[in-house]
Amino acid sequence: MVTLRIYGVECYYGSVKVLENVSFSIGSGELVGLLGPNGSGKTTLLKTISGTLKPKVGAVYLDEAEIYGMKSREVAKNIAVVPQNTGTDFDFTALDVVLMGRHPHISRFKFESEKDLAIARSAMELTNTWHLAERHINELSGGERQRVIIARALAQQPKVLLLDEPTTHLDINNQLEIMDMLKGLCSEKGLIVLAVFHDFNLASRYCDSVILLNNGKIVSVGNLDEVLTSENIRKVFHVDAVVKKHTLTGSLYVIPISQKRAETSINKKFRVHVICGAGTGTQLMKTLIEEGYDVTAGVIHVLDTDYETAQLLKLPVISEAPFSPITEENYRANLEMISKARAVVLTAVPFGYSNLRNLEAAKEALELGIPTFIIDDVPIKQRDFTMGKAEKFLSELEGKGAVYVRSQSQLLSLLCKLREKLKQKEASVRVH
Repeated sequence: MVTLRIYGVECYYGSVKVLENVSFSIGSGELVGLLGPNGSGKTTLLKTISGTLKPKVGAVYLDEAEIYGMKSREVAKNIAVVPQNTGTDFDFTALDVVLMGRHPHISRFKFESEKDLAIARSAMELTNTWHLAERHINELSGGERQRVIIARALAQQPKVLLLDEPTTHLDINNQLEIMDMLKGLCSEKGLIVLAVFHDFNLASRYCDSVILLNNGKIVSVGNLDEVLTSENIRKVFHVDAVVKKHTLTGSLYVIPISQKRAETSINKKFRVHVICGAGTGTQLMKTLIEEGYDVTAGVIHVLDTDYETAQLLKLPVISEAPFSPITEENYRANLEMISKARAVVLTAVPFGYSNLRNLEAAKEALELGIPTFIIDDVPIKQRDFTMGKAEKFLSELEGKGAVYVRSQSQLLSLLCKLREKLKQKEASVRVH
């Protein structure tokens, strides 16, 4: 078992304090995320732990050894770093770069042995870069170069791996592949990994715990549920966010909510009423607000993600008690809200008996002559839990003129055309 311990670390750049009283510990096999806005001290903290920046106050221990009392070669044998900037001025091959990770283990004036080459090859195979071995590092894409630098760090065979935004330049498939590999090294080899992330959701999927840093101080440290809260995100990043547990992965997911309002937008008098639920309206409501539309929503059950989103966006919303059927009072209130809308959008929400009356409301909208759009990116058969009643309702809506759309972008395009059409009609009425 290895333990990395940071005690009361304070660092300065000149007279400017950049880290203040930072303390935490990480044990073998843990993958810990370091989160915080730009300039919060994340990179400085990594430099301090790696021994390249000595703190004015405090200490860093690897087990019982204080790293500032260790020789640089010994530090390099135990702690490896993947920096944010992975560029190089020299045109080495990828294999040459990875073999540099073996230098702390090679005696002065000695060359790499077969063992060193085997370790380098193993690191490159782990990072899926062995096929790039003879390619020059400056010929590689940003993502390929990042993987080679990670392989170099692994070739050091460290006990602690520090990464500053490890998935920069990587596409989503490679991000997951690298993170799966790091998680595997933690569980199988007992490696300690401390990584800077900007992506809340990537951190929440892979990290055992997280450290939230702001203005050089730790705001919160601990389990994901304790640290990644709406309150902490608002306090540190100054944005509202919905934080929920994903039903499929079991990990937290974070949806930042922009508070941008297009007060002078040409859309501001164009009201769109959204019928949604189960998180299907969260991104749509956010986008409509950002596009400048006046948005209302309902009926949504309290505790539903869409209800929380509507609350954060400060939208007028008709709500119902959790797991309860829509009451006549709330149904009528929803119809009143719909009657003031220029368009109604029905998301691909799962339908049970408790929210079936929302389909009745959509039918009423069509009978009032209000254009109604149905987002059908998930087939109704997969989300109808009413013995076919919801499917029948949707068929009736289509027969009354509801327009089916497959994507949010298609919906926005149709809303734009509808807005222009109504604008021209209103202009014509004013002329006459």
